[in-house]
Parts: sequence; structure tokens; C-alpha cells
Amino acid sequence: MTVRFTHPEDGRLSVAPADVEHASIRLSGRLRRTPVLTSRQLDEAAGRRVFLKAEHLQSTGSYKARGATNQVVAMLEPRPRPRGVVAASSGNHGQAVAWAARRAGLPATIVVPRSIAPAKLAAIVGYGARVVTVGDGAEERIAVARELAGSQGLRDIPPYDHPLTIAGQGTWLREALADVPVRPETVLVPASGGGLAAGTLLAAAALGDPLPVYAVEPTGAADLHDSLLAGVRVAGSEPSTIADALRAHRPGALPFEVIRALGAGSLLVTDEHIVDAMRFLAERLKQVVEPGGATGVAAALARRVPGDGPLLVLLSGGNIGWTATAALLGGREVVAAAE
Repeated sequence: MTVRFTHPEDGRLSVAPADVEHASIRLSGRLRRTPVLTSRQLDEAAGRRVFLKAEHLQSTGSYKARGATNQVVAMLEPRPRPRGVVAASSGNHGQAVAWAARRAGLPATIVVPRSIAPAKLAAIVGYGARVVTVGDGAEERIAVARELAGSQGLRDIPPYDHPLTIAGQGTWLREALADVPVRPETVLVPASGGGLAAGTLLAAAALGDPLPVYAVEPTGAADLHDSLLAGVRVAGSEPSTIADALRAHRPGALPFEVIRALGAGSLLVTDEHIVDAMRFLAERLKQVVEPGGATGVAAALARRVPGDGPLLVLLSGGNIGWTATAALLGGREVVAAAE
């Protein structure tokens, strides 16, 4: 597939299926090849075979290491070497950028919300990054990161609205399809800004395999779902969900172009569905997955996914503290899974 998608607000930025192939080459040997997990009990509960790509076991605890590493390695290929990098993040992207930058010997600044989960903040600091704290809105974080990039001569690494981020995120699918024993009928990924869903669609297109891809969101943070219904990007109301990694106010401009053109499906799950999925994964598979990372399993267990064939589900992240895990799985109410 030779189509190329151009950023509607910046014509210098574009992405194509071949970029995922290039990212796979760039990332070779730099990241873990995470396993594909299976469970007979999960198959029975979902009413179909389910294959889980365990990106919660990836370096930094999420698939975000793929996009961040693709960005950092790509910026080191030309000269001169950048002075440093900056990124806006609710947590996982910031960890990934801080980790990738440290490996490359680059200073990193991460712009985070006041409500960032303590476990994620501790990891960012542990990777040696400087932290700038702002309000809880994703748009504010992104604006501050851009301002710092301009004023301090840093390279901005957007969490989802950039070709290199999108292409890097899509590399998970190439690995997973090589490791599953059957062709999945449907692919499920969590969604927020849309970079992962866009990268996954491009990866499928690059392989010449039109796999149905569904983006799964919490009902309290359904910006992509609402935008797909409207046919344009719309800003949702203030996100209200335990899935702190999925609280974007609206999809990225470039990811939305890809998702709309290549036809991703959209599914919604409640926070209760997410907690049920986290509990199932912990009790039956012995896997600790954060709320945002469990949305695909939540959709499978709730039988929200059309069809009855095999599912390939991305477990996108496992960055959650024990206090929050115990509160969620123990049944006590928590406002935002803040630990």
C-alpha cells in the first residue's frame, strides 16, 4: 500500500505504511520482543480464542518505548546532535522518552500533569529526566512542551501526533502476527490520542493484510469515538476514568486522518469493565496491567467485539502502583487511580 497521509495542520509531516517497516528496522535489537500470552480460561470467558501481546512487559512498562525510541534514534541519524528532548505526557510516554534519551546520552525534560500517578512520576525521575508540572489538561501539556522546545532549543517528541511516534507504535503488530499460530479475526488496541491505533492500521496495511482494528476507550474518555461519529476531531468533555493513560481531550490530527481513512472500529467499555479485566488478568494469568492497558481485554470479556473468531489484544501498559492496584481490585472506590 503506497498511500501517504499528511498532517492537516503541518504539511511537512506525513506517514505511510512503509514507515512502520522502517521503524521495525530502526528498533531491531533495541527493545524487548514481548511474548504473546494465552489462557484457556480467558478463551472460555470471552467465547473465542484470545491472544495477548504483552507490551506491559516492554522496557519502561508500556508500548510507548517503541515510538519514543524510534524518535530518538531517528533524530541521531542526521547531524548536528540535538541539545536535548522534551515531551508532554500523562506518564507512560514520559517514561519512555526519558529512558530512550538516557540511553542516547541526551538530557530529557518531561511535562506532566499534577495528577500524574506517583509510580509513573518516580520512574520518570529515576530515568534522569527533569520534570515540569502543569495542569491536568493534555492540550496544556502539549503547548508547554512546544514552548520549551522553542525557547530552549530542544527537540519535541509528541506522544501521538507525529509520524515517527505513530510508525514506532505500529511495530508491535508485526511482531505479534509473526508469533500467533493463527490469523486473528480482529485486533484490539486502547485509544486516547490515536497514535497507537493509527500505527496499528498502517502496520496491517504494510503487510497487505486488511485486519479489522478496533480502538477501545473508556466511556468517560471517548474522544476518538465521538470524533469518528462526527467525522471530524471534536474535543470531549473533561475525561473521567480510572484509565489515567487514556485521558486525551481529542485525537491527534495526523492519527485521526489515518484512522478515519483506514477505517478503525470503535468500542467503549466502562470503568467497571476495566476493573473486571484487571482482576481477571491478575488472578487467572498472574499479570499486573494498568487500567488503560486492560481495555481490550475488558471489551473481550464484556463480549463487545463483533464476530467469533480469534482476537489479538494489546496489553499496552503495566505502570500502576501497588496501592492503586489494591484499591481497584479490592473493590474500594478511587477517583483517578492516582497511585
